[in-house]
Amino acid sequence: MTTVGHPNSLADIAGKVLAGERLSRDEGIRMILSHELATLGYLADVVRKRKVGDHAYFLNNHHINHSNVCLSCCPFCAFSRLPGQEGAYTLTADQVVEKAVSAAAHDVTEVYILGGNHPELPLAHFEDMFRRVKERLPGVSIKGLTPTEVDHISRLSGVDARETLVRLKNAGMGMLSGGGAEVFSVRVRKKICPAKATGERWLEICRLAHEAGIPTTATMLYGHVETLEERVDHLLALRELQDETGGIATFIPLPFHPAGTQLAKLPRTTAFEDLKMIAIARLMLDNFPHITAFWFSVGERVAQIALSFGADDVYGPVHEEMIVHAAGAEEAQAIELSALVNMIKSAGRVPAERDTFYRVIREGF
Repeated sequence: MTTVGHPNSLADIAGKVLAGERLSRDEGIRMILSHELATLGYLADVVRKRKVGDHAYFLNNHHINHSNVCLSCCPFCAFSRLPGQEGAYTLTADQVVEKAVSAAAHDVTEVYILGGNHPELPLAHFEDMFRRVKERLPGVSIKGLTPTEVDHISRLSGVDARETLVRLKNAGMGMLSGGGAEVFSVRVRKKICPAKATGERWLEICRLAHEAGIPTTATMLYGHVETLEERVDHLLALRELQDETGGIATFIPLPFHPAGTQLAKLPRTTAFEDLKMIAIARLMLDNFPHITAFWFSVGERVAQIALSFGADDVYGPVHEEMIVHAAGAEEAQAIELSALVNMIKSAGRVPAERDTFYRVIREGF
């Protein structure tokens, strides 16, 4: 997978981290090749504590997958369906609003609305959907779509991406999801998402969102056909964008779940690898305020341990998650807030319930 030799020690890298110096690409590759997990975890934890102290964040949110119809047909995806294919569905705007209002009974502060590259849903559809959700739930934030969905909606509607984003913001979208990033490498994207927007376009859409005053998250889907160097290059591209705009709220490393996909023969990532990716993300992304360990993607136990490996956020109870579970995620689709609080407290951190924008709602518990 790689030709770079294994390092004997991370002592020089540790010195740079403790001195607050930025790490290079070569140092990122050395870390990702290293088996010194305890050292990486310790260093990432030092950086985490500098950033947020002992707080660990979560939010009360609800996922709404408005459709699984998608033209991209990515080999890594077990969730999407082509139009007319068995199992394909598309919710009406009324149904999305109904789901959002039902979620409000659980005191959610965010609804996360996403789907895929649907062939028949133009910009006006999403404007109407977001506006109606916001009218019914003015105090709830909408995190909506992904840069790849925005690119598709823009092209489908004949509206440039900048105007598309502004119109979505005006309709009520408060944050753009960082999904669809996968791995930015051209080689990788030709293999796993050839019909989806390029990595360069993903970064451009995020840049336009930040310029329009829309914060985003950022992700990386790892553990499939990418090399270790390509993982590091992905992190560096995100770091460069964050240097330019400062608009990314958190980074979310997502291990690939192969079950049910066209890449089902690939092995699952290990807890060792997941923790190492979280730690390296915290060390390389020195300009990111937060690193998130998605409990339903890495598992509750790994998410808890990740709070000592650079992560400071475990996301939220979700209430309904379909995309990762379609690919064989074994965790429940929802978790009680009390369980998240206990997870955080047992890890020796201070639970802090946040909103979409990392404003603390309450803490301590």
